[in-house]
Amino acid sequence: MQKMTTAMRLNLVSCHQCRRLWQHVGEGDVCTYCNSPLHSRKPNSYSRAWAYLIAACIMYVPANLMPVMVTQTLLGSEGSTIIGGVAFFWGAGEWGLAAIVFIASFLVPLVKISTLILLLVMAQKQSLWRLQQRATLYRLLEIIGRWSMLDVFVVSILVGLVQIPGYVTITSGVGIVAFAAVVVLTMLASQSFDPRLTWDAINNHAD
Repeated sequence: MQKMTTAMRLNLVSCHQCRRLWQHVGEGDVCTYCNSPLHSRKPNSYSRAWAYLIAACIMYVPANLMPVMVTQTLLGSEGSTIIGGVAFFWGAGEWGLAAIVFIASFLVPLVKISTLILLLVMAQKQSLWRLQQRATLYRLLEIIGRWSMLDVFVVSILVGLVQIPGYVTITSGVGIVAFAAVVVLTMLASQSFDPRLTWDAINNHAD
């Protein structure tokens, strides 16, 4: 297999902070513009990404089983989970709203976690399987990451607006904290993973 001409092979290193390009510098040298250490690849990319991802997998369970919102009325209090909210909207005939909540709050985090696991495993195995598609998947993760806080925003708005002391009070539940943790941890895992490690497989196989 023919080697790919990469920045690493040309002794080019990009600063992770100011994005300036340097040539003939060593690992750990300092960028003279922003005083940041220079690295050809993100340090400890695999271990950091796996740590955040495993933590996200653990928090994903209470995020879906614990109530994200607690409604207190004169008749008592009732907790609502993400799936419970989807079932409520579906039963009420609000199929579009149910689909939005299901996709944004349940499906998207699951797809993000599964995709990150795939990218990490394939990169660590130095696999040549569908390199271009895997690079596209990583870019898609960066795009959809901003939409993952939908449930947190909705609950925050309801907590602020629906407050009628003695009649109806809405408070956030434990599940929303776990859900926010899943979103943040998956974003940190995505940021910790260096997508250039995927393309290193070509040169490593050529060697």
